[in-house]
Amino acid sequence: MKFVIFGLTISSSWGNGHATPYRAIVRALARRGHKVTFYEKDVHYYAAHRDLPHWDACELALYPEWKAVRQEAMAEAASADVILCASYCPEGARIIDEVMNLASPLKVFYDLDTPITLENLSLNDVDYLRRDQVPGFDLYLSFTGGRTLEVLRHVWGARQVAPLYGCVDPDVHTRVWEKPEFRCDLSYMGTFAADRQKKLDALLMWPAQQMREKTFVLAGSLYPWQWTWPRNVRRFEHVGPNDHPAFYSSSRLTLNITRAGMAVYGFCPSGRFFEAAACGTPVVSDWFTGLDTFFTPGREILIAHTADDVVEALGASDSELERIAYQARERTLAEHTGEVRARQLIEYCEAAASGRRRSEPATAA
Repeated sequence: MKFVIFGLTISSSWGNGHATPYRAIVRALARRGHKVTFYEKDVHYYAAHRDLPHWDACELALYPEWKAVRQEAMAEAASADVILCASYCPEGARIIDEVMNLASPLKVFYDLDTPITLENLSLNDVDYLRRDQVPGFDLYLSFTGGRTLEVLRHVWGARQVAPLYGCVDPDVHTRVWEKPEFRCDLSYMGTFAADRQKKLDALLMWPAQQMREKTFVLAGSLYPWQWTWPRNVRRFEHVGPNDHPAFYSSSRLTLNITRAGMAVYGFCPSGRFFEAAACGTPVVSDWFTGLDTFFTPGREILIAHTADDVVEALGASDSELERIAYQARERTLAEHTGEVRARQLIEYCEAAASGRRRSEPATAA
């Protein structure tokens, strides 16, 4: 198959959770012999933090403005089997209008931010998607499952919906030697988000204040500069994807926190805890409905409802944490890799294409 993707970014992992799953899926598609062209607007903040300048798994087309690349992109899209438009693509709604006029390719929307998209659509259209465009897609893929899928069908009129969750590339995310600068008892990696901050205060900052003998690491961009942190919390503005394995391998335990807007729908696994699990690092996570469909609590992941739960997790023995990490890694490599997601993507697209053919009116002989 030939895929043409219009997305936020695959070239930079700075301040976003899109690049890593895109890379894992696209690598897997390439290994399966599929061709992928990824169109990405060349914005200054990703250009300044570009950690994938050259790549052979897909053709990366960086463009300054849509009008500058429109003719080339539309010609490429017209020859594709699948056009995949995605959340937070700059001028995405305009691009969707253009590609909807192409008759042959399957039109797919991949929403890596579905609960946020639905919340915003309930108020107004967004730059990357209008409300009237949702029913036009042959297939709507969602980074979250559960109730989200029903809302897409019954409220927004999506024709076919399916979950395509986060994932890892086990060739990239694996156990490596520790790095002294990352070594800690508990780490957290995540961009600042106002609806995560209360949980971050409770599950990272409070334990850090109470356990002065422990070391903590917070990695992520966009946190307000004027904030003060406990002395035993080290800060990293950005950890590039090449250092993610070392970051997690240097953590005795790592924390996962879910944005409130995502958790309210449930079935919203972060790609970060798949990364950590693939690196053999035990994860302690806040709870959301459906989490136990990805990892078994107590066996493959630890759950923290309160700060005391984090303190208890930090007090677990090394052997107990190693057991949990091993089980989570086995589950991740079996169910949550880019190879698995690429296979699911192909299956979803083939089913949607088959359904579209059945719904087309028969032509006279």
